[in-house]
Amino acid sequence: MKDQPDGKLILVTAINPTPAGEGKTTTSVGLGQAFGRLGKKAVIALREPSLGPCFGIKGGAAGGGYAQVVPMEDLNLHFTGDFHAITSANNLLAALLDNHIQQGNELGIDTRQIVWKRCLDMNDRVLRNTVVGLGSKMDGVVREDHFVITVASEIMAILCLATDMHDLKRRLGRIIVAYTYDGKPVTADDLQATGAMAALLKDALKPNLIQTLEHTPAIVHGGPFANIAHGCNSVRATKTALKLADYVITEAGFGADLGAEKFFDIKCRKADLKPDAVVLVATIRALKYNGGVAKADLAEENLEALKKGIVNLEKHIENLQKYGVPVVVTLNSFVTDTKVETDYVEQFCHERDCEFALSEVWEKGGEGGIALANKVLETLEKKESHFKVLYENDLSLEEKIETIAKEIYGADGVTYAPAAKKELKRITDMGLSNFPVCMAKTQYSLSDDQTKLGRPEGFTINVREVYVSAGAGFVVAVTGAIMTMPGLPKKPAAYGIDVNDEGVITGLF
Repeated sequence: MKDQPDGKLILVTAINPTPAGEGKTTTSVGLGQAFGRLGKKAVIALREPSLGPCFGIKGGAAGGGYAQVVPMEDLNLHFTGDFHAITSANNLLAALLDNHIQQGNELGIDTRQIVWKRCLDMNDRVLRNTVVGLGSKMDGVVREDHFVITVASEIMAILCLATDMHDLKRRLGRIIVAYTYDGKPVTADDLQATGAMAALLKDALKPNLIQTLEHTPAIVHGGPFANIAHGCNSVRATKTALKLADYVITEAGFGADLGAEKFFDIKCRKADLKPDAVVLVATIRALKYNGGVAKADLAEENLEALKKGIVNLEKHIENLQKYGVPVVVTLNSFVTDTKVETDYVEQFCHERDCEFALSEVWEKGGEGGIALANKVLETLEKKESHFKVLYENDLSLEEKIETIAKEIYGADGVTYAPAAKKELKRITDMGLSNFPVCMAKTQYSLSDDQTKLGRPEGFTINVREVYVSAGAGFVVAVTGAIMTMPGLPKKPAAYGIDVNDEGVITGLF
C-alpha cells in the first residue's frame, strides 16, 4: 500500500458553532456519499465521538438524517473500546506515579509539581479538582489531583499523531509527569511505564473501518476535542485513507478558528500532509444567530441580520485563505431558508474568490450533496493548493501564540497570567520551544469570551495556563474560562436515553 499514490485530501470545517446547528459531520458524510454517486473512489476519515457529550449537551457525532455513519449507537457509545484503552493507559501512568512516590520516591519527585492528570471519558465537573491519598499512611501521599476528559488527554493526542508502534512508544516515553525538587522533568520512561501503556494501546492504535448509510467506507479513529485538544482524527487513519481512495474527506472539530487551525498547524505539520481543498460549512440560521437573532426567531427571513452575522463567515474565509488552500463554502440547507438569503450568501462568497454550493445531504443523502461534490471536483481541477503553515517552528512560543491570536482570532494582542509566563520560560529552557502551539479556547466565539459573536474587534486573548505535551509534541495554551473537564448541563441528554427489553437504544442522536 505504501507505494500507492495519495488521493486528494479535503478538509471539512465550519463557522463557529451556534445553538442553531451547522452540520459539519453531516456534510462530511454526505459529501463522501455524493462522491460515490458520481462514481468516484472516496473514503471518509472521522473522529470517534466522546461519551461525555453524548450524555451532555452535544449529543452524538455520527452525522444526521440520510448522511450518517453506521452503526450509530455503537459508534456513539463504546465502539471498539479505543477510548477505554486510552483512559486505562492514562490512569495506569497516574497509578505508577503515585506508587513510586509511596514506595520511597527514588526519583525525588516534588509532589507540588506533579503535572500528570487522571482522565475519564465523561463530563464530570466535580473531578476537576480533587484530593487523593486521604486515609491511612498505606493509602498514599495526600496531594491535590485533577481529572481531564479522555479526549483532552495527552495520550489521546499521542495515539492520533503516532505513525506506528515504535513511534507510539517513543512518544509515550517522553510524557512529562512531574518535576523533581531541583526542577528536572520526570518522564513515563523514568517511571518504567512505557511498555505497559503501549500494551494497553496495542489494538487501539489500529484504525476502525465502518460505513455510511450508502456504503461509503469510513475510517473512524481517535477523537480529541478541538476546543481543548488538537481536534483531528488519527494520522494513521488519514494516511490509510489516502492510500485507499482518490478522494479523502476528513474533518476537524468545531469552528475553523480551532479545528482547521490545528489541522493545518499541528497535524499537517507533524504528518507532512498537504491538503488540496477546504469545505467551509455554514447555515443561514447560524449566520442570523451571529447577527443577533434569537434562536426562536431563526426561521423568519431576516436579510439585515444575515448581513450583520455573515462577518463570522467572512473571517473564517480569510483565515483559511492564509494557508493557501482553495475554499468551497457550503450552506447546509434548511426548509426555512429563503432564496433571497441563499443568493446573498452565494454572491458574498463569489466576491471573496470562494466557490459556493448548497448542501441537502441531511434530507437527501448523497443525492443532496452532488452539487457540492461537483463544486469540490471543479475546485480541485482548476485551483492548485499552495499549502503553508501559519508560523515557523523557530519562532518563540509567545510569538506563535500571538500569531494565532492576531491572525486567526483577530485579537489586538495577548496577556499572560504570571504562572503562564513562568511556564513558557521553563518550556523554553528545556529546549521545547520549537513545538507548535495548541490553543485551548471557547468554540463559540473567535475571541476567548463565548458571548462575543460575529467578528469581534478590540479584544485581547488572556492565557491563564500553559503546559507542554512533550509526547504529543505541542505546547497547550489555555485561554479565558475554558475547562479541560466539561460539566453536564441542567437537563443532560442522558435524561432522554433508554434501552428497551429487546436491547434497542433510543434517544441517542
